Amino acid sequence: MTRDMTRVRERTGRGDAVGRTAPVTRVRDALRWDARSVGRAARAAWRGPGRERDLLVQSLKAAAAALLAWLLARVWLDDPMALMAPWVALVLVQATVYSSLMQAARQFTAICVGALVASGAQAVTGDTTGALALSVPVLVLLSNWPRFGDQGIYAATTAVFTIATGTVSAVAVGHRLGQAALGAVIGVAVNALVLPPIHLRDVRENLAALAREAGDVLHAVAGDLRGGEWDAQTAADRLGDAARLQSRLEALRSARGWSKESLRLTSGVLRALYRAPTEALPPEDEDERFSRVTGHLTALARTLAVAADEERTPAAPDAAVLGCYAELLELLGDVCHAEAGRLLGGTRVDTLLDERTEAVMRELHGRLQDGLREQAGQGAARTAVLGTLVLQAENLWADLDSGARSR
Repeated sequence: MTRDMTRVRERTGRGDAVGRTAPVTRVRDALRWDARSVGRAARAAWRGPGRERDLLVQSLKAAAAALLAWLLARVWLDDPMALMAPWVALVLVQATVYSSLMQAARQFTAICVGALVASGAQAVTGDTTGALALSVPVLVLLSNWPRFGDQGIYAATTAVFTIATGTVSAVAVGHRLGQAALGAVIGVAVNALVLPPIHLRDVRENLAALAREAGDVLHAVAGDLRGGEWDAQTAADRLGDAARLQSRLEALRSARGWSKESLRLTSGVLRALYRAPTEALPPEDEDERFSRVTGHLTALARTLAVAADEERTPAAPDAAVLGCYAELLELLGDVCHAEAGRLLGGTRVDTLLDERTEAVMRELHGRLQDGLREQAGQGAARTAVLGTLVLQAENLWADLDSGARSR
């Protein structure tokens, strides 16, 4: 009995040791992953333009704006309440000049409200704790007002600073508001005049990624069909790939919105300071075209998923016909990859569908039409599936071909 209890304690002790070391291992792995991520970001920022370098520039601009505001307020103006100026300047170096102006207006309004409410609460209660208890709950509730956006919380924090420092006189409040205005002017000026942020790269990268991933999906579907490996699980995987294309499309639309906002209030001299290649921004028609391509791919994958479901009436076409269809999808995938290369390289391509490729596609399309007529003699179910697949391939062909011929 004693020996058994000893073994149990030994096993329990080992289990406890493993349980204690598991969180340590997870923390260590997380730290390693973070360190590698930082290293990759630093190398990317060093190599050339990109999101990482943009983030570095914006961070340095925010720090410079805060330092400049501190020098103006504390060193040159000798204001003992110079905290507000660098604080406001720091947070107003936003992702776009337009957002900096909007945030400046909201934040300055919130600071004014916070300072005035704090002064009134101090005057009514004559006590620091009482003034905090009277003003902060009201201001925190007011910070949720949509007009303030995400700047409403500055009303409450300004009240806390104002009351905690014991400076609630009219002169002190005026100083504090003046420092906030000074910081807002410096933050907006630095953001607008020093390498003003113009987000054009994300549109191009997301659009190229959408074209490349659409080509990857087409190649994957073609490979599955050619290898005869199409089943319910494969169909589910390809539907998942199509869903990820939708996510990429949403990222493209978000990037397009950021690019439009970044170009507001940055025309003329400001855009010349940045030397942004605005003429290289892909037109919005490209977004719509690849939105249609994504929709056709989703419909294609859904049709194949229905055909792979044994409990559904539609049946998959013959293997020979699917092999021909796979060849057509392979060529369409090549076109998508060519589009991605053109978007990233910025080079003009006379035609993506050259005469040889188009001739092959027309030949494959003709063979599919012949197969469609043969399938019609074997039942409506097979005809319905193949007809839908051919229609989606024709839609893809039309959108990709129209994009090539428009250049």
